[in-house]
Amino acid sequence: MVCPRCIMAVKGILDDEGIPYMNVSLGEITLSGKITDEKREVLNKRLGKIGFTIVNDRKGQLIEQIKNLVIEAIHYARSMEKVKWPEYLSDVLHLDYKYLSSLFSSVESITLEQYIINQKIEKVKELLVYDELSLKEIAFQLDYSSTAYLSNQFKKVTGMTPTFFKQSLKHNRKSLDEI
Repeated sequence: MVCPRCIMAVKGILDDEGIPYMNVSLGEITLSGKITDEKREVLNKRLGKIGFTIVNDRKGQLIEQIKNLVIEAIHYARSMEKVKWPEYLSDVLHLDYKYLSSLFSSVESITLEQYIINQKIEKVKELLVYDELSLKEIAFQLDYSSTAYLSNQFKKVTGMTPTFFKQSLKHNRKSLDEI
């Protein structure tokens, strides 16, 4: 789950199926108690129809936690000035960053650093489409050292400059779960 609408959709399924839960947040459901294997299968099928899967293994859960922390920090925080990713992820997850990074790369076939960059670039696209902030303000908000660095990274990832992207009629944005 990568957005508030996703959470609402999952809550709706849980309510429809009569599955009691305590909390639904990005990437995590806390059930009030145990559910039967039949209910779990029905839940898995219904979640699958809207693009979600139940992750049971510890490594898969850890990867989802990493993704959700990155998405929350980049897309939903007011400002991400001075986020030091190794310290932030290690502090929240209570695990060594090298382990987290290595695990992420082995499972996702992309480095954790590249995943963070891809999420930041997607946020830049969103802010460019909204057309409320200058590129300098976007660079500051997303903790880029300069507008030039942001522009270079944007072009490296998307193949176009931020200005060209903003002027193009087709804004090639991706949903957060596709990044």
